[in-house]
Amino acid sequence: PVQRLHQIVGAVMLTRSSNDIAGTLHALRVELLQSFAMMLGVAVLLSLYMAQTIARPLRRLARSARKAQAITGGLPQIPDYSWRGDEVGELSIALSSMTRALWDRLDATERFAADVAHEIKNPLSSMKSALETLERVKDDKQRSKLLAILTEDVTRMDRLISDISSASRLEAELSRTQPETFNFVEVVSTLITSRSQAGTPLDLKVKESRLMVSGIPGRLVQVIENLIGNALSFSPEGERVVIRIEGSLDRVVLMVEDSGPGIPEGKERKIFERFYSERPEGEAFGTHSGLSISKQIVEGHGGMIRAENRLNSQGKILGARFIVELPRQ
Repeated sequence: PVQRLHQIVGAVMLTRSSNDIAGTLHALRVELLQSFAMMLGVAVLLSLYMAQTIARPLRRLARSARKAQAITGGLPQIPDYSWRGDEVGELSIALSSMTRALWDRLDATERFAADVAHEIKNPLSSMKSALETLERVKDDKQRSKLLAILTEDVTRMDRLISDISSASRLEAELSRTQPETFNFVEVVSTLITSRSQAGTPLDLKVKESRLMVSGIPGRLVQVIENLIGNALSFSPEGERVVIRIEGSLDRVVLMVEDSGPGIPEGKERKIFERFYSERPEGEAFGTHSGLSISKQIVEGHGGMIRAENRLNSQGKILGARFIVELPRQ
């Protein structure tokens, strides 16, 4: 306003062209569009990168898993992404291990079926031959021998069927039963005490009184019973069987030592096979077994079992030693 003597006599208005403001707004819009285009490009590139590094490997792993499910064409090859060191790499390692374990299980089942067929065929053939001969033999002594053969073959068949049934039930039990944590030394001590009181010559040597393991106590007791029975059957009468329990940082070790003839050379692994039949002289079929079941139980608990000969300084065999290692809790 223009004033004179406190009176407004007029007004002056200054104006400016809007071209500068429009230009500034236009430049701002262009910058925003450029920024948006740049972010869009980065997003597209990141999507392509994610697709190549995550989605594509996952699709390949999924295809390999479906091939493994089909169980045709041999062992499926799982892509190896272990070099990545991330979650995809861990997934590829887990899938590869799972596929190998499943394939090994299929091989074991196939071998088991073949072994069962072979083992059952032998007594069946013997029984058939004995029955055919029995019809023609009139001598009572010969007939008694043939009947004894038939009885032995029936016993063998019964043992084979029992072993097959036990193996099947054991596998189901190990996969379904919730393990419990317990003091392994207490379980073994109780077992040894009860058997020693019954007159069984056993010595228990323990270095630690508290060694915790996780598993099914009854099944691990079955392993110990099998190993003790095996040691007693091969030891001379009156000789004591020694049971040792030791602990390390992450393992609990059980050793069962006998004074028998030892393990035949080269049979240290074979004695744990399902239908291996090495037994003391004069022992009837079906009264001495259990090492294959013991191996199945121990491995089902995440442990391992092995056998070796005890030797003196001159290399002479003093007996056999069976070693069971279980994860320590």
